[in-house]
Amino acid sequence: MHHGRGTDGKLSLERIANVIEESKADLIGLNEVDKHFSKRSDYIDQISWLAKHLKMEKAFGGGITLRSKDSKVCRQYGNAFLSRYPIVLEKNNLLAFGPRIIEERSLLEIHVQLCEQLLKVYVTHLSLNPFLRKKQVNFIIEKIMNEPHPVIIMGDWNMRSGAREWKKMSECFTDVCEAVGKGAYYTFPSSRPRLQLDYIFVSRDIHTVSVEVIKKTSVASDHLPLKATLLLTR
Repeated sequence: MHHGRGTDGKLSLERIANVIEESKADLIGLNEVDKHFSKRSDYIDQISWLAKHLKMEKAFGGGITLRSKDSKVCRQYGNAFLSRYPIVLEKNNLLAFGPRIIEERSLLEIHVQLCEQLLKVYVTHLSLNPFLRKKQVNFIIEKIMNEPHPVIIMGDWNMRSGAREWKKMSECFTDVCEAVGKGAYYTFPSSRPRLQLDYIFVSRDIHTVSVEVIKKTSVASDHLPLKATLLLTR
């Protein structure tokens, strides 16, 4: 969500909230979310604001964390999650494989109580650096591939469909776009999309009903939202 700043340069959490509300999604993964981070987003706890506005449950995992000696507030930037269903656990996994001069990444892990079924959801935003992205994908696969519960993994992967890391993920999980087929699902840049950088992967016990790229309010962020309708087959 580019800390709420749209392609028109305007900072608007209301616009982000409207996109989410109109999508009618039950589970929402967000990247590039500020939590008291800096002046660029007025030091707002953005995920708390969105959760309150949308009346949803929330989780947050910082990739970057800054602590000031003269302030008790922790300044963070990273991944977030919104849910219409109860969140029973959240955990943030740092993907710290590179020097600190490179933007740090993380994997947000959420346990969602979906009626009588426990669902594991992961939200991530991988590195632009191919070497680091490879390590990050390996970490994700090793952590999740033997998970006994249904799994959804989503976010900005900074990779193209068919790339080496995509193939690794697809060996263990289903890319919802590939499952449905029917053309390209370009999400970047939002003004004239020509690349797919955003993906939703699911475990084999989840069936993909439909997938779409939401284009209605393309000015809200530099990426377009990717939406999937899923069916648990257990």
